[in-house]
Amino acid sequence: MRAVLASSLLVLAVTVTSGQSPQPAQPAAAGQQPTFRAGTRIVPLPTMVTDGAGRLVPDLEQADFSVLDNGKPQEIVLFENTLEPFTAVVMLDLSASMELNRNLLLDATQQFLLRMLPDDKGKVGAFNDKIRISGKFTNNRDHLLDALSDFKNFIGNPTRLFDAIDASIEELEPLEGRRVVLIFTDGEDTASKVKFGAVRDRAQRDDIMIYAIGLRSQILGQSTSPDRDLRKLAEATGGGYFELKNTDELGPTFTRVAQELHSLYTIGFSPPTLDGKEHKVQVRTKDADQKVRTRNSYIATIEDR
Repeated sequence: MRAVLASSLLVLAVTVTSGQSPQPAQPAAAGQQPTFRAGTRIVPLPTMVTDGAGRLVPDLEQADFSVLDNGKPQEIVLFENTLEPFTAVVMLDLSASMELNRNLLLDATQQFLLRMLPDDKGKVGAFNDKIRISGKFTNNRDHLLDALSDFKNFIGNPTRLFDAIDASIEELEPLEGRRVVLIFTDGEDTASKVKFGAVRDRAQRDDIMIYAIGLRSQILGQSTSPDRDLRKLAEATGGGYFELKNTDELGPTFTRVAQELHSLYTIGFSPPTLDGKEHKVQVRTKDADQKVRTRNSYIATIEDR
């Protein structure tokens, strides 16, 4: 992997946040969030590229990409293709509907934790009518696995999905670097005080990626489906959304998320105007058969962090 800066002017401490490499290289130094100075903003676009068969495309150059802001081409002023460590809150739905699949979910979550690299850090959490998050962020996988096991008897109902995501964002806000909420649920939000729109706006404002894993399941003869807004949340923040029909898919999907987080391009551009409005953004490659996934919008404001 290599890092290419589009301009030496970007030594002004603009680095970024931001999906799938089975054998990642050694981590680069931890990145920083965008720095806003003298009316200048760099919008970071964590970007994953796959080919027609779903395989990662790892060796693209800056010239292979183009960026559109509200449909208008923009100059790429930041390009990185390095392995950047991440900090994650892994938040699990342990409401009553998950009772029969609780142990399968905890085992699958281990696959994500075991694939964290030495410079990655994390916390684990769970929610139902309550929200609980483990102590300090740590890169000690044994400590994270111990914290995960503490949720075996965490029981409650109903489902405070968006409150849980909001609490996870709050844990990540003071930190620098690539920050991620990995949320799992098998149902819709039923009891949150914080609504979807507020969570989306907060995650966008703070450049925090939301990865969501949803499971369709059965309880007492009734089908459950993941909240429809989870896909929108992932798309708005450059994360990923996976909807599963079988519990056998849990382990591979948690593994895939870890691989993706170690395999993102970071592309940055300077907005043509800071009008305080939501702008639609697209990233494309020259190859029409390639699939590009990144955040689909941002708010064009200067924010002091």
